[in-house]
Amino acid sequence: MSPSNFEILAYETTALGQLCLRRRELLSRPGTVITEITLDHELLMSSYITDSERALAKEALARHTGHDLSVLVGGLGLGYTAHAVLQSERVRRVEVVELLPEVVGFLRDGLVPLSEELSADPRFVVREGDVYARLRGSAQERWDLVLIDVDHSPDDHLGTANESFYTESGLTRAKQHLSRGGILAVWSYAESSPFVDALRATFSTVATVPVTVMNDLVDEEQTDWLFIAHDELSVE
Repeated sequence: MSPSNFEILAYETTALGQLCLRRRELLSRPGTVITEITLDHELLMSSYITDSERALAKEALARHTGHDLSVLVGGLGLGYTAHAVLQSERVRRVEVVELLPEVVGFLRDGLVPLSEELSADPRFVVREGDVYARLRGSAQERWDLVLIDVDHSPDDHLGTANESFYTESGLTRAKQHLSRGGILAVWSYAESSPFVDALRATFSTVATVPVTVMNDLVDEEQTDWLFIAHDELSVE
């Protein structure tokens, strides 16, 4: 691959490993330029296929009938989940909590495709922090939607401190951060029966939503999974 169609935008040593932000033109799709983030040389996310990241927002929003919504997003990534949330006029505020300051810097420095659009939206704010620690702590405010896209799956974590979130006790603590009728939605690359069991023990309504797309770069379908949970509102 020639230097003209491959560019390292940033290469950082982080608390989780070697983080690389790169931009490249697809050899199989001349003129198609994508942005990718890798961690220790393994692909974390790509701007080429973003269906499930956007679906995390859309599926959660579709299940909430309210307006003037406040949304907490765990994990910034390339910003596609937050961007999809902001497409709704029912949303008043979106706060993204991102663990790695380097990823926050990618957005601030305009290195990711949605940098300009996200930064220009007055409803959007991104903060450095640990969303799991936030959800373990006392609820200083309550959210209509809490969207989590941090770990690979409930059984494959980026850090051991994340494990407790996926248990019944962790979900019970996280639930305290939801407003009445609030929705918790979690992204995963794999199904997880133990996590579904924990969700069902904590919430009255749980949906497991597969998002299947054709990845034409490898000529095969890929499926990601969304876990969406909330309590049904009682009729008074």
